[in-house]
Amino acid sequence: MKLHRGPSSVDSTPDASLADIAAAAEPMPLWSRVKRLLGIDTAQRKYAYGNDPRFGYISDSRVADTWTKTTCGYCSVGCGMLVGTRNGKPVAARGNPDHPVNRGKLCPKGLSEHHILNAPGRATTPMLRRGGRGTPLVPVSWDEALDVMLSRIGALQRENGNETLGVIGTGQLLTEEFYTLGKLVQLGFRTRNYDGNTTLCMASAVSGYKLSFGSDGPPGAYADMETADVVLLVGSNIADNHPILCNRLRKKPGQVLIVADPRVTKTAMMADIHLPLKPRSDIALLNGIAHILLRDGMVDRDYIATHTEAFDTFASFVQDFTPEHVSAVTGLPAETIERVAHLYGTAKAAFIGWTMGVNHSTQGAVTVAAINNLALITGNIGRSGASPFSITGQCNAMGTRESGFTSALPGYRKFDSVSDRDELAAIWGISADRLPTARGLAYPDIIEAAVAKRVKALWFIATNPVVSFPNYKLLEQALTTAEFVVVQDGFFLTPTSEFADLVLPAAIWGEKEGTYTNSERRISKVNAFSKPPGEARPDFDIFLALADRLGLREELYPGWHTTHDAWLEWQRVSAGRLCDYSPFTWQQIEDLGGMQWGGDRLYGDGSFPREGGRALLHCVPCLPFTEQPDAEYGFILNTGRTVEHWHTRTKTGAIPMLNGMVPNAWLEMNPLDASRLDLRQHDRVDIISRRSTVANVELRITGIIAPGQVFMPFHFAEQNSNLVTLGAFDPISREPNFKQCAVRVEHHRNR
Repeated sequence: MKLHRGPSSVDSTPDASLADIAAAAEPMPLWSRVKRLLGIDTAQRKYAYGNDPRFGYISDSRVADTWTKTTCGYCSVGCGMLVGTRNGKPVAARGNPDHPVNRGKLCPKGLSEHHILNAPGRATTPMLRRGGRGTPLVPVSWDEALDVMLSRIGALQRENGNETLGVIGTGQLLTEEFYTLGKLVQLGFRTRNYDGNTTLCMASAVSGYKLSFGSDGPPGAYADMETADVVLLVGSNIADNHPILCNRLRKKPGQVLIVADPRVTKTAMMADIHLPLKPRSDIALLNGIAHILLRDGMVDRDYIATHTEAFDTFASFVQDFTPEHVSAVTGLPAETIERVAHLYGTAKAAFIGWTMGVNHSTQGAVTVAAINNLALITGNIGRSGASPFSITGQCNAMGTRESGFTSALPGYRKFDSVSDRDELAAIWGISADRLPTARGLAYPDIIEAAVAKRVKALWFIATNPVVSFPNYKLLEQALTTAEFVVVQDGFFLTPTSEFADLVLPAAIWGEKEGTYTNSERRISKVNAFSKPPGEARPDFDIFLALADRLGLREELYPGWHTTHDAWLEWQRVSAGRLCDYSPFTWQQIEDLGGMQWGGDRLYGDGSFPREGGRALLHCVPCLPFTEQPDAEYGFILNTGRTVEHWHTRTKTGAIPMLNGMVPNAWLEMNPLDASRLDLRQHDRVDIISRRSTVANVELRITGIIAPGQVFMPFHFAEQNSNLVTLGAFDPISREPNFKQCAVRVEHHRNR
């Protein structure tokens, strides 16, 4: 939506004389002094945002003539933005003050997001290795690129079966594109081996919600962080990963913030109570809180009796998690565990939020179930301030969970449900036997199948697994073993496209129109304000072109021409489901700053989408993580994000403002460990695991990391933490265990 036109010219600025400088030193308001120094007449000068000098004087080339409403394309917070363009080119960005999510604020990534559109390294034309592996990628036409793609994949499918094709999507497409892609993959290419990079970050939250409640879908809202008496964040550094959400904290007088994290993160520094628990001991802590709640009568017996199952078994199970036992496992004082349990148990409304510190584990799904247990036994669900709340990773991870046709049929339908398949087939006007009765391989299993030569063609869409996937050596083997690799991305070259046989250039955020859904289930509008570079096309158009060549466009997408056509069909598919999009038009979504499917909160009536309508309490054992430190590999490596960068830096690494702030990876180590190893601040070190080595990394010696642990950000292809991480995955969600592996650290020596 275009908002308004602003000034389009600016006068030149005269040089300041010595007299001006002397005059500027006279007592007067700061802005008046600056104006006098620079000779600025506010009646004639042009400013970044209208005529308000508080936002700063800018050059003619950066004065926007048009502003467009849209939604940020980085994390899942879903901030509303205004992007300014001049002569059709983006020149500025600011937070939308009327958007209910961010209320005018943006983090550094959002403020600089418009720079990615004209950043170097954009993909502008299809590229093909005509001579096969070992030959260079050369520009080709779209016709040749798509013909080759279908010819190569078709030949492999005819020879090896449809499921020889594996497709890996993303959490950054439009919901309308996810819906379109799901139909193309499952009904067009007829392969079930389709998943997204969201499995690397959010699959455990999805699985945990399903275990407890019978369906995916975060029950609460961001507003709960403002109204809760107690906020407990587990493995969640929102100050770096979701910084705008930090503004939701401390709004309520007397609110207590508790942060459970092995590292003294920026978020932990904000806390009233920081729980520096040992890595992967969070399950013991959660069970221990449940033990104290039951022991001291701080549970809602009526809610438990009416709305839950398996309480007696659960109560018996947590009897062993005494404060003394939990203290030994977590390293936390028993008195602190007691205090935290009593704060949570006596709160009128208590909120538990988590991100990757919980999900990135071989026990991620059941850890989420253990969090849900606490909410259920205290009745802290479905009320203002009361929720177990997963803070999602990518801008539209929720959209793909609902519509993407990967781990579930669209609309949170189940593959193994005859009624769900019949209902969906009837909407689409197809035979139900065309729908899969079970999901295909998850992301890590597709990669392992490629190594085993069961999957021979790989199609990656807007994801960069060479940097993001754990155990790089396994991935490298998969990419080189596969007979045909397609990479569809907005940037070229990326580390992953170096392995590609075919590259398809795609439009990105700012160049296409549709919707994203954020962590609180808020559907927000995404608008185009720039044209794709060169021959790049929106992903939606690429999917329709492939369907055309398969002869299935009218069957799969009858009468479709735009993403709005996909939206209208998705509304019909989601109607009546938990994730019901049918009440909202695009215009309503845009005008109101987004709309939440399911309302403000889910499960307010205590009815859950399980047979019988009750939530299920789970007995969750606290198991040791897969690879323990030993005499040879004595450190536990933790990996995570930093506020300046996004995932694999495909976008943020191309923005000088952000890349200049954090151009390289680093390793954090406690001073006691550094002294023992005779290492000094800023030394160059190697991080070595049983799999590989990350070489020549800057050492930062700091007390924010505990002895025996080290931390490294995962954004950097040049110093890739996933060279050393292990290929261990949650058996339920298939999410990787990025957070703990055993390493040793040595002084780097030039070889």
